[in-house]
Amino acid sequence: MLEHLDLNALIAGYGYWVIFLGCLLEGETVLILSGMAAHQGTLQVLQVIGWATAGGILGDQLLFWTGRYSGQRLLPKLKRHQSAIERVENLIHRYPTTSVFTVRFLYGMRLVGPIVIGASGLSPWKFALINVPSAAIWATLFVGAGYWAGEALQHFFGDLKPYRLPIFLAVVALVVLAAVVRYWRRRSRASQGSGGSC
Repeated sequence: MLEHLDLNALIAGYGYWVIFLGCLLEGETVLILSGMAAHQGTLQVLQVIGWATAGGILGDQLLFWTGRYSGQRLLPKLKRHQSAIERVENLIHRYPTTSVFTVRFLYGMRLVGPIVIGASGLSPWKFALINVPSAAIWATLFVGAGYWAGEALQHFFGDLKPYRLPIFLAVVALVVLAAVVRYWRRRSRASQGSGGSC
């Protein structure tokens, strides 16, 4: 059944909406895949970057306002993200402007970072003014990475059309594997911490 799945048509028909929605959250995998799709001509690279930038801006703005209004109540409940929260808190106190720009590039901090920044009391205008160029650069870098990954794969394999579905499934499998490894590492650290406190 998988061989009859027209991935090209799915990406062309729904790709920009998927990019926008994916970039409301973490988005890097979506951007790399969309960069590869742009390399194959399925999507337009400038539109990919534009939709990704819009999704990244909106997602971080929503998280910032969540932190501003509910951060003091919400952050203590995010125990599994405690180490990331502490790192962002240290960063925002030492480098408030730089932290807004860089937090989306720091592994594991894309979601909690804007919430912590919102809870810190930073000016909403200041956050918005820095968030826009940060999202644009983030989108351009990851879409570019996907585009050049497509170039490299085409150099080795030639025409990528027969390999689109296997490549897509391989990337999804890697993302799932990374999430599982991350979960078990967090769990291991949490169990070691609770063991040490006894």
